[in-house]
Amino acid sequence: MSTITYTEKYRPQFHFTPPSKWMNDPNGMVYFEGEYHLFYQHHPNGTTWGPMHWGHAISTDLIHWEHRPIALAPDHNGYIFSGSAVVDWKDSSGFFAGKAGLVAIFTHADQYPNSDRPRQRQSLAYSLDKGRTWTMYDGNPVLYSEEIIDFRDPKVFWYEPKQQWVMVLAAGDRVHIYTSANLKDWSFGSEFGSLDGSHDGVWECPDLIELPVNGDLKQTKWVLIVSIGDNPKFTEGSRTQYFTGSFDGYSFVNDSGPETVLWLDHGRDNYAGVTWSDINLSNQEKLFIGWMSNWKYANHTPTETWRSAMTIPRVLSLRENASGIRLMQKPVVELEKLRQRSTTYKNIAVVPGKNILSGIKGDIFELICEVDLASSTEFGFKLRMSDSEETVVGYNKVTGKFFVDRSNSGESDFHGEFPCMHEVQAHSPNGKLKLQIFVDHSSIEVFVNDGECVITDQIFPAPSSTDMDMFVIGGEAKVESLVIYSLNSIHGIYGI
Repeated sequence: MSTITYTEKYRPQFHFTPPSKWMNDPNGMVYFEGEYHLFYQHHPNGTTWGPMHWGHAISTDLIHWEHRPIALAPDHNGYIFSGSAVVDWKDSSGFFAGKAGLVAIFTHADQYPNSDRPRQRQSLAYSLDKGRTWTMYDGNPVLYSEEIIDFRDPKVFWYEPKQQWVMVLAAGDRVHIYTSANLKDWSFGSEFGSLDGSHDGVWECPDLIELPVNGDLKQTKWVLIVSIGDNPKFTEGSRTQYFTGSFDGYSFVNDSGPETVLWLDHGRDNYAGVTWSDINLSNQEKLFIGWMSNWKYANHTPTETWRSAMTIPRVLSLRENASGIRLMQKPVVELEKLRQRSTTYKNIAVVPGKNILSGIKGDIFELICEVDLASSTEFGFKLRMSDSEETVVGYNKVTGKFFVDRSNSGESDFHGEFPCMHEVQAHSPNGKLKLQIFVDHSSIEVFVNDGECVITDQIFPAPSSTDMDMFVIGGEAKVESLVIYSLNSIHGIYGI
């Protein structure tokens, strides 16, 4: 008999979580015949990382998910590591008798024979029934390298100008790019990154996407997203960087100098994120989701029956600002369906020592605020608060930095580097700031100035820590608008 209730302590109420056991990287995200597929790295027999399978869920709205049986399980070629899935519209693979179907491209992981040396090879599986069941390709593996140990996480897409498939693959501390006509036979195209960006850890989970700049469909840039594994030397742990540049079907060229590092998220808990394949948005933006954890402490977070969640799905776009062309993130509009009661404020003066939000409580909610910082030197919120706990979100006008401080956010003794504050340089045009904040039972996601910068963090407050405070330091601020929505749980619709 199932013991899953979705009411366990810390269980997220509007984020995707596995029904039970371990989850990490999102895999194989693809949209086909009205359904969003989300696969994920899954250990079905434990709550820490173990023999990897692909878990599976399906949604029609990116919010409510129907959990499906395990899609891919280890076989004679090894464990099932990360990868992607595509719609083979023209049956280039020959799997679908001339029709369209789903093909998964993933890493098989095992050891070289008579050795403990890791071996990682790329393989295929295909589905004839809209992703419900999968068949391993008899010709697996389809791509491998005996020289490179960390050779994994293929992200594949169709490149229309050259009428070919393109694969971006993590290869140690760089990315390799391959091309194919049929998804089975791959040719090396180029290499990128040996001297570019951050090399604080091994490169993983690349993605290569084309996005319009400032919404102009005639001006586009390519964005290469690369996750970086944990390195004990750095407190940040695993995180994700990105590059903007050009792509000709074979090679990616970085627009910035090799020393430039652009972070996708400035919190600790947005890793291995990639975009959905075969989404045809009219504005050519992309849909993205990440694993909401960090390899620094992922195996130790204080949950029991399950471990890990995904971020809320986000829309990626590019905007040009004073710093250059930068990646923007905004929550998917489908989240608005979860809004329930709202508390609204307009044109309120915020003064030191007075908590306007006294008496307002919330454990799962969305907060949207536009504030004129006026004479204040710091403005912010204390959320999931009690006498002993608080998560502080704020902006320091003197330093120009936005921050999240989870030092006293709740349970944190499972790892010495979990309690911390982190910050990011943020613009405040005309002295004003826009915030959109999502708080769940064990997370906070903050979008600053329409997603110009984002901070994603896990927190583990007591269920009773539901108070709020809005504060200023050094002067007054004027809140032009503030709306706090309580959010509905997604588990009342799809349960196991």
